Amino acid sequence: MNPLPESAIQQLFEHARTPKAWQNKEVEPALLVQLYNLVKLAPTSGNCQPGRFAFLTHVVSKEKLRSALSTGNVDNALSAPVIAIIAQDPLFYEELPRLYPEAELRSWYAEDIPFAEETASRNSTLQGGYLIMAARALGLDVWPMSGFDNSMVDNLFFEEQGWHSNLLLCLGYAKQDQQDERLPRLEFEDACLML
Repeated sequence: MNPLPESAIQQLFEHARTPKAWQNKEVEPALLVQLYNLVKLAPTSGNCQPGRFAFLTHVVSKEKLRSALSTGNVDNALSAPVIAIIAQDPLFYEELPRLYPEAELRSWYAEDIPFAEETASRNSTLQGGYLIMAARALGLDVWPMSGFDNSMVDNLFFEEQGWHSNLLLCLGYAKQDQQDERLPRLEFEDACLML
């Protein structure tokens, strides 16, 4: 692989910010399909792909979420063109005969539910991280959010599927004049070990 051009690195990392406000601009459904088609390429343990995604695009769907949001998240979340619920399927292993036919992996998880839950959580989080980067690559701004009631979201949106919500990502186009200075980040020597 070759390094990305500096402009791509800036778009994905250096210039990317958590929006303070959103433009009144729709995210086209075809862009959400393109987004998922990039996210599904994320590496997961044994190609288990436990991530499941609900894209709330209609006012009615977003309003349904209101009661599950922490108070400080309501306005910014509900004004976003799209709210993506990143979830996990606790029965993801039922797809493994199709997703990883080279080996019999289903029993690893079916016979060890705590291991399956840990795997689903870790890998759906990884897929959520990929969604952030894929969204930025496609020109969308992203506002990740963990301030919500998971059980309420699961009951409101996933009762039929049995999925469990992990995190929320608001997607759209930021109002550029609403950006603040970036908050400090830890330096390499504060956060990393060279062993």
